[in-house]
Parts: sequence; structure tokens; C-alpha cells
Amino acid sequence: MSQGRSRGKTKGVEEFRPYITRVLPLGAQITCADNTGAKILEIVMVQKIKTRASRLPAAAVGDYVNVVVKKGPAELRGQVWGAVVIRQKYPIRRLNGVRVVFEDNAGVLVTPEGEIKGTDIKGPVAAEASEKWPRVANLASMVV
Repeated sequence: MSQGRSRGKTKGVEEFRPYITRVLPLGAQITCADNTGAKILEIVMVQKIKTRASRLPAAAVGDYVNVVVKKGPAELRGQVWGAVVIRQKYPIRRLNGVRVVFEDNAGVLVTPEGEIKGTDIKGPVAAEASEKWPRVANLASMVV
């Protein structure tokens, strides 16, 4: 029995959040999966990410990111918006051993409070994103 310091985050009872590989670094362009009119979003900042010095912050499914609309209506372009990543190409490993892979990287524009800017989401949404963001789950036509 060790009386030393505890290692890692074992204090308190926390939910177990499976590890999802962060694959969308700053500058990554993702498709916009809602009906706001935006087509392509570029990630400019990942919120709540602590990383190593000189390593680019990267996002995964369910992360809140700041994006710039690269292709879309003029009133959306050139401004910084919030978005949630709902799909990624890289496999997501679930606790039951299944790996889920999507055919594109996609996100939806969101306000900081969690309200979705659009009224519809095109394509499937990863279950990891719908657990974190209930408003995204409400609008999703399909949760995988």
C-alpha cells in the first residue's frame, strides 16, 4: 500500500470519457453540415485544449472550436463563429470495441450557449458529439 501522491485524475467520482484522437489541427477546413448557407469552415482555435509547447492544438468529435467561414454567404464570411465538430474521418474507438469512421470532417455553427445557428443538420452525427451537445442531438436526423 502506497502512501504517496496519487497519480493522474483519480480524485472524486468522474464519468469515464473514452479517448478520442484529436485529428483536426488549426487551419483544417471542414464542411458545414447545417443549413446556415456556409459551405466550408476553417478551424482557427480549439477551446479548452492544453497541449505541448509548439504543438498545434487539434480538435476531435464533440469539441467546441472557433471557425471562420471560407465559402458561403457574404454576411457569414470573414467573422469568427463558434462550431461543434460532429464528424471526423479518423476512426473513433467505442468502449464496445467498434470503430466508427465517417467519410468527411464536418461541423455545425453554434452560439457559445449551445444554441445551433441553423435549423437542420445534414448527414449523421457521432454519438460522442450528441452526448455533449443535446441541442445538436435534437436536430440530428441520424445519430451513429
